[in-house]
This record gives sequence, C-alpha cells and structure tokens, in this order.
Amino acid sequence: QVQLVESGGGLVQPGGSLRLSCATSGTIFSFDVMGWYRQAPGKQRELVAVISSGTSTNYADSVKGRFTISRGNAKNTVYLEMNSLKPEDTAIYYCYVEDPVVRRTYWGQGTQVTVSS
Repeated sequence: QVQLVESGGGLVQPGGSLRLSCATSGTIFSFDVMGWYRQAPGKQRELVAVISSGTSTNYADSVKGRFTISRGNAKNTVYLEMNSLKPEDTAIYYCYVEDPVVRRTYWGQGTQVTVSS
C-alpha cells in the first residue's frame, strides 16, 4: 500500500520560513514526477511546485523566488522550502507522486500551513 506522509507545517509569522517534507512508502515504480499542491479555504487546489526528470522544476508564479522544491538523496522524498511567507500562502499543502507505470497519482493527507501575525 502506497503512503505519502507530509510533515513540517505549522504556524509562522509573515516573512518567516518553513520546510515541508513528504516521505513515501510502498511500491512506487517511478518517482520521476513529484510535487506540491495547496488548497486555501474557499479556493481551488493549485499547483505550487513540481520536480521532474531528475532536477527540472516549475513553480507557480505566486511562489517563484520564495519556494524551492527538491528531492532527498533516496529520491523517494520531496521537500518544499518556503521562505518569505505571506498570509496568502496559508493553505493545506499536499504532496503527490505521478507513477506512469501504473498510471496513478498518489497523494498525501496534507499539512496545514498558516501564516499569521
């Protein structure tokens, strides 16, 4: 059974930083595409960052220059370094893995990030 477990969320003041982690377990045949989405109250889920083909990355315009996505050495872990956080970054953050071998996308349960003074 595949599991993705996020950690690192919490309450932080504007301008602060957080580092989210996503650890995977179970049988996943390809970790080529991993990333993070977020969903704020009353809003649709939006893509925050994605890493693919090893080290190729893409970011939402709203987080460019502030967030950095990276992989762990074991390739089955993905991180999201978030700096200069703003209140509008408040959301539940979900990690995901796309496995093209079995044509499935796996999701974590989400971790709450709240940016407030």
